[in-house]
Amino acid sequence: MTSTFFMPSVNIMGAGCLQEAMVALKGHGFRKALIVTDAVLSKLGVAARIQAQLAGQQIASVVFDGTQPNPTVGNVRAGLAQLKAEQCDFVISLGGGSPHDCAKGIALCATNGGEIADYEGVDRSAKPQLPLVAINTTAGTASEMTRFCIITDETRHIKMAIVDRNVTPILSVNDPELMLAKPKGLTAATGMDALTHAVEAYVSTAATPITDACALKAVELIARHLRTAVNHGDDLNAREQMAYAQFLAGMAFNNASLGYVHAMAHQLGGFYDLPHGVCNALLLPHVEAFNVPTSAARLRDVAHAMGVNVAGLDAEAGAQACLAAIRQLALDVGIPKCLADLGVKEADIPLLAANALKDACGLTNPRTATQADIEGIFRGAMTA
Repeated sequence: MTSTFFMPSVNIMGAGCLQEAMVALKGHGFRKALIVTDAVLSKLGVAARIQAQLAGQQIASVVFDGTQPNPTVGNVRAGLAQLKAEQCDFVISLGGGSPHDCAKGIALCATNGGEIADYEGVDRSAKPQLPLVAINTTAGTASEMTRFCIITDETRHIKMAIVDRNVTPILSVNDPELMLAKPKGLTAATGMDALTHAVEAYVSTAATPITDACALKAVELIARHLRTAVNHGDDLNAREQMAYAQFLAGMAFNNASLGYVHAMAHQLGGFYDLPHGVCNALLLPHVEAFNVPTSAARLRDVAHAMGVNVAGLDAEAGAQACLAAIRQLALDVGIPKCLADLGVKEADIPLLAANALKDACGLTNPRTATQADIEGIFRGAMTA
């Protein structure tokens, strides 16, 4: 079996590394940046801080802060119009997964033309995107370093998965100082998103020894530090360890891909505009319970990485211990208990399941599901 490993060519990490990244940008010779962010980071002055630091490197910039929590085709279109009007020669994404994905859509369309919907699927673009620098402010999605771009199509009420080597940023920045004091709910959701990335990559049919190593270390760090990051948001060490954890999980799933958790969560986010990380957290134990017949030994490994004593447990018992540990972590960090709590309706499940089976993320799930199987997983997650 052959494999290709994708990630940005340069990744700057650690407390206080933002200034190092700014110096690196000057070396690229960029003239003017479109900073893609959201209204919250704009109002908090974080975008203005980035603009000031860019100015210190003689780089001009303008801000597009119209990214929604689940970025849409319309968001990409609006950002692209501003990029063209301002004649920007590169893009900076500032935030979590939403600004990163929106920026990827803008940068890809800037060089390839058309609408972002034209690139739904795997490697549909012909040209590299406009240079993209991703500055991360949350520890979860790893979108700052992946070739994945998730955009909501407002007309179809679905999330499109664009998996394309040409949306990989040229530089990622993970400064945990930008992650301090993030709300508990956001920290919990993004942390469980990272855990989902690691677990799905580890049981993926496309897993390799490289992705395995990244995934298991990510699980270990998340199990050890997420509770602290949630409950003590000013703990710089916990934030830094979670930044490394989500990046490792990104390395894993960026190359081994994902599974039905993400395929299903995308439908919930697109249909109900729900938080992606929360949907993943609720679905993860249910999907992995479905995967036990093919992946019990691997799930036992995950349990061990989470700190569970699996000595003497066979694969089946170890897998069940893994599911229990995932549920306990989600409970400890305050994730809602069931899909019904999020407003998901039973009547919508057949459509959600049908769309999930079309999602590219499901292609590497270790056990193939039918429509009835996916509906059953959704229904199992409806109640606590």
